[in-house]
Parts: sequence; structure tokens; C-alpha cells
Amino acid sequence: MRDSYIPILIQFIVVIGFVVVTMVATHLLGPKRNSIKKLKNFECGIESQGNARKPFSVKFFLVAILFVLFDVEIIFFYPWAINFKELGMKGFVEMLVFVVFVLFGLFYVIKKKALKWDE
Repeated sequence: MRDSYIPILIQFIVVIGFVVVTMVATHLLGPKRNSIKKLKNFECGIESQGNARKPFSVKFFLVAILFVLFDVEIIFFYPWAINFKELGMKGFVEMLVFVVFVLFGLFYVIKKKALKWDE
């Protein structure tokens, strides 16, 4: 049983070692020439305007959360499509129920006008 965990342990050690070596190397080898122009805040090469702490609409967060929610739900289609034949009719019905729930969620979001920017 313990022998089956050895490859995972080796991979974990290699990953941690790679991260540490990369961070140390970039710190030691990277340029260290700071100037007023380099330390000045900018965004996408455009001069910043106003205060960065200005509050903005919650709609941005809502759309982002909805995107992640529906994106994660749609990810479940891939393993279902791969194992479609093995799952048979039972798997088809279960995915149909899943799709119905996703569609109800989408219709609910549309009914609540969560994706409208004007209001």
C-alpha cells in the first residue's frame, strides 16, 4: 500500500523543488533597477485616472459569479459524453435531469434580470 504513494511523493517533491528554485533564481537573476517611472502605477499602459478604490456596481460580481457557476456546470458534460455508451439509459436520464436544473437556473437568472446592465 505504501509503495503506491511513492510516485505521488516524488512528484510533490519535484513540484515544490521547481517552485522554490524558480522563485530563488528569478529573485537573484532578475533586474533590480527601480526608477520613478517604473514604480509609477499604470494599467494596460494607460495613465491611471482617479482613485482605484472607487466602488463600482455589484453587477460585475454577479455576472462573474454566474459565469463561473454555469461554466462549472457545463464542465460536467465532458465526462458524460466520454462515458455515454457505458452509462446507458440511466446516465442519459440523469444528465437530462441535470440539464433541466441548469436551464431552470438560467431562466431564473433571466427572470430576475440579473444580466441586464441598464437597470
